[in-house]
Amino acid sequence: MTNADFEKIVDTTDEWIVTRTGIRERRIAENGTHGSDMTVQACRSALEMAQCSADEVELLIVGTVTPDYLLPSTACVVQEKMGLHNAVAFDVSAACAGFLNGVAIGASFIKTGAYKNVLAVGVEKLSAFTNYKDRNTCVLFGDAAGAALLAPDDSGHGVVSTFLKSDGRLRPLLWSRTGGTVNPYTPEFIFDGTDKIMMNGSEVFKVAVREMSNAALKVVADAGLQPSDISLVIPHQANIRIIEALAKRLHVGMDRVFMNIEKYGNTSAASVPLALDEANRQGKIRPGDYVLMVAFGGGLIWGAALVKW
Repeated sequence: MTNADFEKIVDTTDEWIVTRTGIRERRIAENGTHGSDMTVQACRSALEMAQCSADEVELLIVGTVTPDYLLPSTACVVQEKMGLHNAVAFDVSAACAGFLNGVAIGASFIKTGAYKNVLAVGVEKLSAFTNYKDRNTCVLFGDAAGAALLAPDDSGHGVVSTFLKSDGRLRPLLWSRTGGTVNPYTPEFIFDGTDKIMMNGSEVFKVAVREMSNAALKVVADAGLQPSDISLVIPHQANIRIIEALAKRLHVGMDRVFMNIEKYGNTSAASVPLALDEANRQGKIRPGDYVLMVAFGGGLIWGAALVKW
């Protein structure tokens, strides 16, 4: 869905969208294609790259705020579709930080020896919850899924350090306040746009830049490194201005920051694994490189993970 498509349905322009967000296109899932379907494709791609069979997967963590159902978890639906019968499966609701929460949880389980092969996923079908009459938010979001396989490694490669944090006091800055038990969809409910994603963009921007920077610096420091040691930064693809401000705070040139927001928009939990996969397939990551991933989302919740490739 291009910016030209949005010019036809809301009061906006391609110049306005690109200048403020950096987005030119976003992908929208077809009717009948669900988050679990996209997750299956992403997981199969990850397993193929890792040369790992479905039977070897012991844990599946799906980060999403757009589940197929309220019950059961999307992870359980994916487990059935993929035949991951030897795995335990559950969802993580952490919005745009969902994938990094999955990485942190999965890496912790691996370190304890509880599980070996862990699939960490970020998937969203945000088109199902987007208010296409709200010019400020509808141009932002796209649908996508990304996955990574985590496994034990004794050579020093893999997840080096992680950091997660949240502040529920700030939840009204970015939320969907209906559909749960507080404001359920009853027969009397009026669908007037308030049932969709609502965001205070300017306030989210301020918190996102500050806390993503803090999280990124912490995982780098915890690893005994400096920002200059980072080969590539893969930030949540929410807004080009946030990404540029983050790079400035980290004293990292934009040549060391991977961006694909212009093609996909904000895909929430899927944005970091999607960008990680593209960066890897494009040869932008080499063995031994330190890759810094950082994300921020509704909750408000944020986090970072440092990986040695």
